[in-house]
Amino acid sequence: MTVKTRFAPSPTGYLHIGGVRTALYSWAFAKHHGGEFLLRIEDTDLERSTQESTEIILHGMDWVGLHADNSGSIVFQSQNFDRYKILIQQLLESGHAYRCYCSKEELAQMREKAEREGTATYDRRWRPENGKTLPEIPSDIEPVIRFKNPIDGVTAWQDSVKGEISIPNAALDDLIIARADGTPTYNFCVVVDDMDMGITHVIRGDDHVNNTPKQINIFKALGATPPVYAHLPMILNEQGKKISKRSGDTVAITEYDEMGILPEAMLNYLARLGWAHGDDEFFTMNQFIEWFDLKDVSASPSRMDGKKLLWINAEHIKAADNQRLANLIENRLQNKGINLSGSLKLADVIALVKDRAQDLNALANECAYFYQKATPDEADVAKHWNDEAAARMQRFAEKLAQLDDWTSENIHALFKPFCDEEGIKMGQLGMPLRLAVCGTAKTPSVDAVLALLGKEEVLRRLRA
Repeated sequence: MTVKTRFAPSPTGYLHIGGVRTALYSWAFAKHHGGEFLLRIEDTDLERSTQESTEIILHGMDWVGLHADNSGSIVFQSQNFDRYKILIQQLLESGHAYRCYCSKEELAQMREKAEREGTATYDRRWRPENGKTLPEIPSDIEPVIRFKNPIDGVTAWQDSVKGEISIPNAALDDLIIARADGTPTYNFCVVVDDMDMGITHVIRGDDHVNNTPKQINIFKALGATPPVYAHLPMILNEQGKKISKRSGDTVAITEYDEMGILPEAMLNYLARLGWAHGDDEFFTMNQFIEWFDLKDVSASPSRMDGKKLLWINAEHIKAADNQRLANLIENRLQNKGINLSGSLKLADVIALVKDRAQDLNALANECAYFYQKATPDEADVAKHWNDEAAARMQRFAEKLAQLDDWTSENIHALFKPFCDEEGIKMGQLGMPLRLAVCGTAKTPSVDAVLALLGKEEVLRRLRA
């Protein structure tokens, strides 16, 4: 049996981090078993679904690198309405579904009673049973189609994350599978699509647990075998509450791109947010695929940790190819008005400074002063700069001008003799030198910075 998983977002908003983690686990499980990871857009809510949201989802999936095996033929539920109608008719004919003519007022009364008594909402008054007399069909109401859920016993399944789950059938409503206008509803469409796509494992958020027994019963009524289910616990914010925009949480995956998070770091972090492989924190996606198993997924909610995410991102920046990083931060630098033309290669600058950055925005800042001297911080100027420091920089510039072989080693060799000659400590040379050349007191080893900038540029800045 070929393992097939799916990620099935609704295009009614942004792609959030919980959805990306669900997609990641589904993708990794399929790849671990040599199977297929499929994408489905659940756009049956025609009023709320938008093309813009669909594009946001596809862009987000592309950014993190979770490419579906059906990327050229993504399933859109809105294109399957004819198929749904055929199977709804099949359920009507087989006695697994029936027409319900309840008015809005009747349904409201049922809800009130159900809340008082703690029972299923719908009282099944239009459900045909042996010997039962149904009400007279009203002339002014278009019927909905309801699924005939079992009444006795339980619907149970072995959840790959939460263990055995059992729901009494008496607690299940005869859910609506087609509205009065004929449009099919979520739980029915999901079953038909999972059946038609050959999905073997459904990995999704645990907010769907209550839908699962309904879907299992629909599968059985259609003569199909339900997939294996795995329900993932939610991700909480750093305060242990449900993540939301209203609470100021970062939730859309595209926001992390803007924050300067590498996609592989985002996946690495999300992989560990509810799953563990010993003490391993930093790993590649190939390693994740090799290690991933649903039995290692925690059944408890996970909590976001911004500091941990930045640490993992810093580790991935250190490991990333310098030219790739250069390509990623070029726009960030250009948006700052930095001109990257000239002989100084951005990838070479990155090689020197990337160990100092936790995100791409910070990396861009670390690179900026190589191309355009920064405006010094007032506190640094007050601490490290005065008339004597300015004069000393001119004297050191003359020493640098005499260097024929411009290397960090030769530049470094000038420091101690100059400090001895001036009667100063290294900090009294190094800090003003950083300010004079870079405009910041926070740089890597100053000899390496000067060597990379080049003799002509260093002397130009010192003498300006």
